[in-house]
Amino acid sequence: MINNLLINFAHEHKKVVPISLFVAVLCLCLVIGHLLEENRWVNESIVAILVGCIAGSILLLVTKGKSSHILTFDEELFFIYLLPPIIFNAGFQVKKKQFFHNFLTIMMFGVIGVFISTSIITGGSWWLFPKLNFLGLSARDYLGEIAIGTIFSSTDTVCTLQVLHQDETPLLYSIVFGEGVVNDATSVVLFNAVQKLDVSRLSGRAFRVLGDFLYLFSSSTALGVLTGLLTAYILKALSFGRHSSVREISLMMLMAYLSYMLAELLELSGILTVFFCGILMSHYAWHNVTEISRITTRHVFATISFIAETFIFLYVGMDALDIEKWRMTKLSSGSLMGIYGCLILLILVGRAAFVFPLSAFANSMMSRRAESGSSITFKHQIIIWWAGLMRGAVSIALAFKQFTFSGVTSDPVNATMITNTIIVVLFTTLVFGFLTKPLIRYMLPHNNGTRRNTNHEAAGTPGEDLNLPLLSFEESAATNISRAKESLSMFIGSPAYTIHHYWRKFDDAYMRPLFGGPHHNRSRC
Repeated sequence: MINNLLINFAHEHKKVVPISLFVAVLCLCLVIGHLLEENRWVNESIVAILVGCIAGSILLLVTKGKSSHILTFDEELFFIYLLPPIIFNAGFQVKKKQFFHNFLTIMMFGVIGVFISTSIITGGSWWLFPKLNFLGLSARDYLGEIAIGTIFSSTDTVCTLQVLHQDETPLLYSIVFGEGVVNDATSVVLFNAVQKLDVSRLSGRAFRVLGDFLYLFSSSTALGVLTGLLTAYILKALSFGRHSSVREISLMMLMAYLSYMLAELLELSGILTVFFCGILMSHYAWHNVTEISRITTRHVFATISFIAETFIFLYVGMDALDIEKWRMTKLSSGSLMGIYGCLILLILVGRAAFVFPLSAFANSMMSRRAESGSSITFKHQIIIWWAGLMRGAVSIALAFKQFTFSGVTSDPVNATMITNTIIVVLFTTLVFGFLTKPLIRYMLPHNNGTRRNTNHEAAGTPGEDLNLPLLSFEESAATNISRAKESLSMFIGSPAYTIHHYWRKFDDAYMRPLFGGPHHNRSRC
């Protein structure tokens, strides 16, 4: 009996030690990130990766080259626990007016762009890998080439969004932010659709993939909308805040997580579901809770999302030094370098292949709607192209899901693909991430503030601030004049009756009285 207790104690102790170490390293990331807040070249993602590399190096020395990990990565851990708060917070904090005003443009970049990028990366890797001596791929592996395309088409726009200011470049910010979220969701949905293909019956299955994609996309969105509306109705009907603000905060968190898990249970896209659930909650449910709950929910959701993102980038830095995966790779250093270079080149080309043509098409649509002031300039197109070059958490998770089992693989081909993904994520995040701030400051000289507007945005509400005055004592004269000109030009030149106008009318008349929101009519704003 005593021996069993000692064995259980030792087993539990082995679990506690690595978790404690990882939490300590996470705290170190936060401290270093704060100290480098105003640095011109470094952002929080880069800090987490560099700290992960340093921690992995120390572990290699301590274990004498046996391991560089504190914890073992599990793709299910990522998809079940880490990804939901990141995506939900994106939907909860999004500025809905700008997001839906540019909805068609965002959907073109986030959906059509993923298909174009995936096709280029898939076709290029299919053609180039054999030329680089990366052989031995089976039919199932070549089907995985499509998965490779989706893995390397998933973007990470955090580096760019940390520099852009929503108040100064609302069009650019909304496109980069919206496209980043929709891009990740589309990549995961397309990845899951490809996984359902039967290798023995590939002929004529292109329409099947497209049909599965459309079904997953629409069904997942509908589930998220329904969950958000149900949460808003419950909060409005039962008035939780009269007795406890803790209950209403807990209900919002649990309903958001429940929407994600229901989507996974029904084999839908949890990313899309929880994203639109976040949008609906911020639009309706957020207005049904007490003032203290509004402040708390905003900061709690942002905090959990931030910790999850830091956790992922920290692990990527450690995993780059995983000796076992590098030992399994049987290719020469020259072949590996060639594969890395080809993948990065395909990412660059695949991104450019849809950003510039779709931007021209979006500009033509805007000109037909007499919105010349909202056109995507060439400098904006460069930033949008650059913003999607970084690869991050979703790419890593999809790669582990495709090529490992609970983070472990004994197949040389799979090990090679994991190392490829890690190197691409490291290179794009470090190199392209280092250059993001200087590039944006060069392309947008007026955008030279540090994070003034970002912090101002965080202090605001996730609801739409449609009553923002034309002039503000907290901002420069140039910003005030620019805002006044834009507001007056929109008031004079824009058509009075648009889709947004009719939605506002319907929203104020039917949706808000039932699900919650400001009682005054804002349809004329």
